[in-house]
Amino acid sequence: MPDWGIVTNMNAVEVLKAILDVLLVWFVVYKLITIIKGTKAVQLLKGIFVILIVRILTDLLGLDTLKWMVEQVLTWGFLAVIIIFQPELRRALEQLGRGRLFARNQMQEEEERDRLISAFTKSVSYMAKRRIGALITVEKETGLSEYIETGIAMNSDISSELIINIFIPNTPLHDGAVIVQKNKIAAAACYLPLSESPFISKELGTRHRAALGISEVTDAFTIIVSEETGAVSVTIDGDINRNVTMEEFEKIVRLAWFEDTTAVSAVNSIWKWGKRKNG
Repeated sequence: MPDWGIVTNMNAVEVLKAILDVLLVWFVVYKLITIIKGTKAVQLLKGIFVILIVRILTDLLGLDTLKWMVEQVLTWGFLAVIIIFQPELRRALEQLGRGRLFARNQMQEEEERDRLISAFTKSVSYMAKRRIGALITVEKETGLSEYIETGIAMNSDISSELIINIFIPNTPLHDGAVIVQKNKIAAAACYLPLSESPFISKELGTRHRAALGISEVTDAFTIIVSEETGAVSVTIDGDINRNVTMEEFEKIVRLAWFEDTTAVSAVNSIWKWGKRKNG
């Protein structure tokens, strides 16, 4: 039975100190994870975790020889970590000295957003100039797994080169839609539901109808490049904004994908203008 007397005998100051102690430990662990995320140190952390589990098992099973070996690994492993991961440790200490450690996570997120938007802008601009048809749907809150399953699984990092290569005519994946899930290209050559709205312009082809269809049943937004005209369009929430410039496109994508409040007013005016233009 737990000795609850220890807890009940603690005064308010001691309780607050204990809570603060736990919170600080969690904060340090969280920051450590954000520092090593995306580096080779992640694999090391997994290895240490496995060794610790083995150490516990050797105690439970009474495996003295194996226990001694594991203890030696842990003892000398600390020194090895300092030597092997000296660049990562130096970088972390430099960030701490510059006061940048706590802003690292936010900076990484902003850099990743800019990279993704740049990849989309470059690829869409390239395809629009050459009239290469494209259909790209980006998942938000509503899951798109049922549509991903209709295509060819990829789970690839997003890059402008990959997007362009997928939609090059007469290649295996150019028909259908690319679906982006969790900042990855989840699948290509996917089938999307066609819109059944009677108010769609007859000028719109299958790509535009599919883009409208998926926007009517999910909160995803979809990018369309017309292979007839090279015009770029975006659908979201059952609406379509046609013939957007690349400057407008970048603002719309930033807002629709990341809900960037700095682009809200500009995109809202673009969206309304686009609806009037499309009749």
